[in-house]
Amino acid sequence: MNDPRILTVRPGPGEYAWTFGGAPPVARIAPGTVLDLYTEDCFAGRVRSEKDLVSEVCEFPFLNPQTGPFHIEGAEPGDTVAVHFVSIEPARDWAASTTVPLFGALTSTHTTATLQPPLPETVWIWQLDRSRRTALFRARDSDIEIELPMDPMHGTVGVAPANLEVRSALVPDAHGGNMDTPEMRAGVTCYLGVNVEGALLSLGDGHARQGEGETCGVAVECAMNTVVIVELLKGLATPWPRIESDTHIISTGSARPLEDAFRISQLDLVRWLVRDYGFGELDAYQFATQTVESPLANVCDTNYTCVAKLRKEWLPARETHRGVHARLREAAAALRG
Repeated sequence: MNDPRILTVRPGPGEYAWTFGGAPPVARIAPGTVLDLYTEDCFAGRVRSEKDLVSEVCEFPFLNPQTGPFHIEGAEPGDTVAVHFVSIEPARDWAASTTVPLFGALTSTHTTATLQPPLPETVWIWQLDRSRRTALFRARDSDIEIELPMDPMHGTVGVAPANLEVRSALVPDAHGGNMDTPEMRAGVTCYLGVNVEGALLSLGDGHARQGEGETCGVAVECAMNTVVIVELLKGLATPWPRIESDTHIISTGSARPLEDAFRISQLDLVRWLVRDYGFGELDAYQFATQTVESPLANVCDTNYTCVAKLRKEWLPARETHRGVHARLREAAAALRG
């Protein structure tokens, strides 16, 4: 990349978006722009110690602040925005996780209503060693300490929804949003279908690491310094968010019940094979059935998210999404160099 256009954004406390759609853009950018962003954690930085309970220091629904949105010049419905993650780096030496009453996969919730009491609010503060790339778990009820590798990711990336909708930043759907998949790490390209003029791209919800499914509903939540390159693919539709890494193509689906999220991701992968790799529909269905990996992203949000991923080495040598991932990988390498 020669002389890249770089826009640095460090939002102040009142300058975050809390929804996808319905928020005015913070900037207009041209395709090819490099965004150097600070994103706050899902608690807006208010959970800083084991005494800081979410119910006391946070105000619902003001959770999951997003940096953006960015109006992408020339983006129209029917186009696709490509977001390449150059780097995702924790901005602090600590991160927070917690149990939240009536939230998570292994507790009563507002929709899974039972007589049993909610789980207690408990906070864990994780110490991050950014030089050694580790995150330290300290048990609350014993002297157990376990050091885990960091695997920074963004839980939330998306554009404005279709049909004049405004969606909470806590919700994943066809526009992207709070998908909470660990696949959204540095080195990948995320493809998002454009629903409104300018797309209105936002991202946030950094995780130092997260297990598949985000079972308790909260990852190792931390502020991030993130660099992305934003491109635009004109006239190419992407009905559900897709991710491309150096090794896999990855489809996502978000819905409830869980099996519908699974079906969406699998169907999107089949249609991807048909559109870009030359398969007939039934051949794609058979091939995907025997090769797909299907990790869960989240089973705790307003919609659940499933992932369908397939190894590139098993696919015909064809170009997908006009080869933009490879070009952005080269641009990212030049940017780092």
